[in-house]
Amino acid sequence: MSGIHPFRVLRAKPLWIANGVITGVLALLFTVFYVGANVDPVDHMKNLPVGLVNADKGATVGGEQVNLGARITESIKKSTAGGDKIDWKVMDEKEMKAELGKGKLYGALVVPADFTSATTALTGAATAGTPTRPTLTVLTNQSAGSVGSSLARAVTTQAAESASLQVGKELTAQSGTRQAELPAAARILLVDPAAVTVEDGHPLDSHSGLGLTAFYYALVLVVCGMLSANVISGQVDHALGYTHNDMGPLRLHRPLIRATRVQTLAVSSTLMAGLSLLMGSLVMVGAVGLMGMHAAHLPLLWLFSVCAIAVSGIGALSLLAVFGTPGMLVVTLVFIGMAVPTANATTPIQALPGFYRFLAEFEPLRQITGGIRSILYYDAQADAGLSRGWVMMAVGLAAAALFGFGMTGWYDRKGLHRIPAGTEPEKTAAPA
Repeated sequence: MSGIHPFRVLRAKPLWIANGVITGVLALLFTVFYVGANVDPVDHMKNLPVGLVNADKGATVGGEQVNLGARITESIKKSTAGGDKIDWKVMDEKEMKAELGKGKLYGALVVPADFTSATTALTGAATAGTPTRPTLTVLTNQSAGSVGSSLARAVTTQAAESASLQVGKELTAQSGTRQAELPAAARILLVDPAAVTVEDGHPLDSHSGLGLTAFYYALVLVVCGMLSANVISGQVDHALGYTHNDMGPLRLHRPLIRATRVQTLAVSSTLMAGLSLLMGSLVMVGAVGLMGMHAAHLPLLWLFSVCAIAVSGIGALSLLAVFGTPGMLVVTLVFIGMAVPTANATTPIQALPGFYRFLAEFEPLRQITGGIRSILYYDAQADAGLSRGWVMMAVGLAAAALFGFGMTGWYDRKGLHRIPAGTEPEKTAAPA
């Protein structure tokens, strides 16, 4: 024993500098990733997909066929007021419902079939009673993300109200001197003829967390894989005798079993794949069985969950094997720091700055969230995110294997063994 008091290490500048740099960079990066992605989604919004449906059948007015719905949709489509923030997609009702049911639209504006007839009726001769006010319907889609749905609702409602005022100006100009013959209520409605109503375009079960259960379920899968990788890596090192294992006041140590870095990663990955079966099962039991989360296609949900944990875990193990002790920081940044803001769950990708949109193309949480969302909300439709989820998990697994085994194999060939030949780790006896 050296006889130096342990607290004297606090005088060492390298200790403060090294830890200060690591923790400072970590704090800065998390701030940039989380706050930077969400600080101004409206300003960063670009091409948010919103449906535009004209179901109006039109009406004959003064011997001419008139379709005010077509005027409204054409005006909104050509309008430059929103710039490129909204990508208006003109479609029929069937296409709109299908796109909402796949999470490809964040909302829609629907002009009903009787819009022209109900609107032009306001300019008719004076009649008793209150005229029937035509409606424009704004549809929301919480299943695609609550923030994205809210952004789409705000812009679509504004567009509907502006369209109503424009139609009111046209009708007022056309009615001319006949306005004096109209009931007072009709003259008031003529200025702003359409009522704007808001409805849920793709209703979810009450146990769907307002469209967020898919995100949180996917986050649990990624966290399970990431944290399990850290545990498994440490336990495999202990089983091979490379590290001690502290259990309370006891320090346990096993005889050294020499293993190459490739062999160690192979053992850890095999253990992760096997335990993913257990973890995936327990996650589903906890979410669906204990917490009552609404879910369909349970066998598919179980399989996807197991694979998501396995891929996330093996990816994290590869990073730990290549980078060593700093690997856990890299794992945290890749699977949590950069992943949560780009998951297309809390904030839509279309409302993220360009750098975050780039990250979203390959970040694992976004791909897993899309697959889980398809299973839970969209009847497991392949083009609702499920196919992309499977493909990207396969790509991620291949990339992790190539990177992990490629780098550890290179370490082995270069003789960069964990314990040089002829040396043994220090033996520490457990206290009596």
